[in-house]
Amino acid sequence: MRVRHAIAAAAAAALLIGAARADGDPKRGEKLFDECRACHAVERGIEGIGPDLHGVFGRRAGALETFHYSPALKRSALTWTPQALDAYIADPQKAVPANRMPYAGMPEARDRADLISYMQGAFK
Repeated sequence: MRVRHAIAAAAAAALLIGAARADGDPKRGEKLFDECRACHAVERGIEGIGPDLHGVFGRRAGALETFHYSPALKRSALTWTPQALDAYIADPQKAVPANRMPYAGMPEARDRADLISYMQGAFK
């Protein structure tokens, strides 16, 4: 019985996280993206410390030929969906162990929802 309750609670939490991501505040997310701008560009073809994020949704991780990714990210088989990005931004090393992204993560689900909401509008 406890296992069923735990599964139900996990499913409810996943639905809430999905709802928060869909309802994120893109204006607040744009401000949060300032942290990302140190390494990532919104514009296609502008590489910095990190790859450009233009068109990131639906793209396979490690797929841009113009950027030198870590072997871990290339092997990850991730496709950047809002859910995959949420997990990666929360804790990059947990999501893809041994990746080279020097970022500790964004622990607050609301912050990630806002950031992803901004990215979904800005990176089309």
